Amino acid sequence: MALIPILLYPDPRLHKVAKPVQAVDARIHRLIDDMLETMYDANGIGLAASQVDVHERLVVIDISQERDQPLVLINPEIVWASEEMHLNEEGCLSVPGIYDGVERASAIKASALDRSGQRRTIEADGVLAVCIQHEMDHLLGKVFVQYLSPLKRNRIKTKMLKLAREESR
Repeated sequence: MALIPILLYPDPRLHKVAKPVQAVDARIHRLIDDMLETMYDANGIGLAASQVDVHERLVVIDISQERDQPLVLINPEIVWASEEMHLNEEGCLSVPGIYDGVERASAIKASALDRSGQRRTIEADGVLAVCIQHEMDHLLGKVFVQYLSPLKRNRIKTKMLKLAREESR
């Protein structure tokens, strides 16, 4: 397993739309393992392949306290979302240190292939529902800051660009 660099906002590659995974094979298993290691190392609860510059429809999530219940979603689709919405404070490994409120469906039902290539349906609410919706946005080329006002988005962009300049010195 290996750590993979995470793309940082406002990198334009974060806005690429991911293509479906064609085969759940050894390459995808290696990518899953590397993404989980990267997510755990960065203290995240979710990571989309788009965030590591692999533009395929693959998401890994682990919201457990023990960090031992990984959820793998290959070619995920939301098949149902509640009408009830909830404002949640979100952060993102591609926008480190930034947290803000995003309104999302309170509960969802998602369909995806698991690590072994079997189709499964996941019913989620709370943090898991938020995380699935957040990571699936990445697959559509959307970063959570796009839900914020243009003023907030520009402040975040400026802050992230300044951080990148400081780190490259």
